[in-house]
Amino acid sequence: MLRPMLLADSPALSQMVPPLASVADTVRAFTDAASAFFASLARVRLSDLGLALAVFGVYLLLRARATFNALRSALPDRPIAFRRVWGAYVAAYGLNGVVPAGGGSVVQLVLTRASIAGASYPMVTAALCVVLVFDSVACAAFLIYAFTQDVFPRPADFASLNSFDISFFAGHFGLTLFVITAGTVAALTLYAWASAHYARFGDDLRQGIAILRDRRRYLLGMALPQAAAYVSRIGAYWLMLDAFRIGGSLRGAVLVLAVQVIAAMVPFTPGGAGVVQALLVVVFAGAASEDTVAAFSVGQQIAVVAFTLALGFAAIVLIFRYRSFRAVLRDSRATRAADKAQEALRGSTAL
Repeated sequence: MLRPMLLADSPALSQMVPPLASVADTVRAFTDAASAFFASLARVRLSDLGLALAVFGVYLLLRARATFNALRSALPDRPIAFRRVWGAYVAAYGLNGVVPAGGGSVVQLVLTRASIAGASYPMVTAALCVVLVFDSVACAAFLIYAFTQDVFPRPADFASLNSFDISFFAGHFGLTLFVITAGTVAALTLYAWASAHYARFGDDLRQGIAILRDRRRYLLGMALPQAAAYVSRIGAYWLMLDAFRIGGSLRGAVLVLAVQVIAAMVPFTPGGAGVVQALLVVVFAGAASEDTVAAFSVGQQIAVVAFTLALGFAAIVLIFRYRSFRAVLRDSRATRAADKAQEALRGSTAL
């Protein structure tokens, strides 16, 4: 029998501290659900699962296209190969499934920058971040809808979920606020330092978000493919719900997407593992048996991670000609060192 996802607490303890799941409980719940998934693998509709992954691949393609359009707007006079932008995106997505704290995003930045002659890291970073404008609006809408549904836990209930990271921060609001404030201060400090040390930093950032200054180009080149990408992702989750015999529906697929949004806000485990599983088991508790729901909560994540990791590895080998993700990071460190040396040389020449 799987452990319940909402933990019971004694009255004495609840008066002293918020109910928190331990790391061991989180790992145990995840492994129990993974065991349920592999035990019920024969019941999974593999045709629906395969179709779901194909539709998820369309989601990745559309997201990469939006990023490509942002880069092309920033550097209209430079040749940019879409396949390399796509390869960098899927490599990052796959790596984020196994590396915590969004570490794959570094790989995307490095590979994208290396694919555009003369592009700077600040410019490419700004262009990659343009997708967050539409994402913020869309994700807010998904969360608002999810919180209006009775089956979806309220933020006040997150502290009692069997996932250590989300329960910890939900149970320690003061610490959470401090972390957010410290992160904001660190970002502003980094911006000030970079502005003082790199003459073109501000210009590069403005160049990176050039597409935002052209309304028509932004709507057609970014908002439209991003909206289509979310439709594809919802379709993929709908098919996964069918594949695991929970029953696909638009409502269910949007709730799965809302869970993924929350997990992305707490990126302390690879792919939000633990957070996704804990929330999905609660959300779909009445839709199927406990073992079926637990198998879906982990199974859909395993399927997506395996699919995107395979795509990402194929991209770095076949498109970028690297033998491993580690080789990408090693090359990026050498490139950054060369860039710093070149910047220092330009600064001394200007003096």
